[in-house]
Amino acid sequence: MIKIAILSQKGGAGKTTLGLNIAIAAEINGKQTAIIDLDPQSSMAQWGDSREAKTPPVVTTQAQRLQNVLDTCAENDGDFIVIDTAPYAEQTALAAARAADMVLIPCRPSIVDLRAVSMTIEICQLAKTPCHVVLNQTPARGMLTEEAEAAIKGLGVNLAPVQVGQRVAYIHAVTQGQGVLEYEPRSKAADEIRALYKFILKEIGVKTNGKKERPRRSVA
Repeated sequence: MIKIAILSQKGGAGKTTLGLNIAIAAEINGKQTAIIDLDPQSSMAQWGDSREAKTPPVVTTQAQRLQNVLDTCAENDGDFIVIDTAPYAEQTALAAARAADMVLIPCRPSIVDLRAVSMTIEICQLAKTPCHVVLNQTPARGMLTEEAEAAIKGLGVNLAPVQVGQRVAYIHAVTQGQGVLEYEPRSKAADEIRALYKFILKEIGVKTNGKKERPRRSVA
């Protein structure tokens, strides 16, 4: 069972949007997928409530109950688990990092976000869990993204080779209770999520076994 935690000690980094889109990518890839929401704001659970589809299930719980929920997922043949966390909650983030096989740290190309990355990296180091920073909400033009890349590399942390752009497709998809692979499967946003999902599988040594994507749901 693959467990991916989405961590950031800063609010507004795009954890929930990134996490739900990765979960949808896994589900379309044919994996039995679930999302665990550890954020008291329950943004992920609210997105799950807005979906017409019943999958992937979103389970709201507390850090103290995380392992119990993971055990239940394993007993129900879960393949791929995304753990969404709250900002400014070090103990919750640490519990998620320790339970995960890999941590993704979304980071916008801004000085405020870059400063917060260091705190999240320290949590991953304490948990001894591999982590990758994902540049998120990157602008189409300008030097900000290149400067952010240099700053992250200077921290000595792994930088994911896939950037997630600042695209309205992500906003519209969440509003519809969907991921971009469902809302606009042929969009640049969908291509980004596919590439990021493939990177995750490759990084943790999992093969897709040549499985084809499940038929995409029609968009209302």
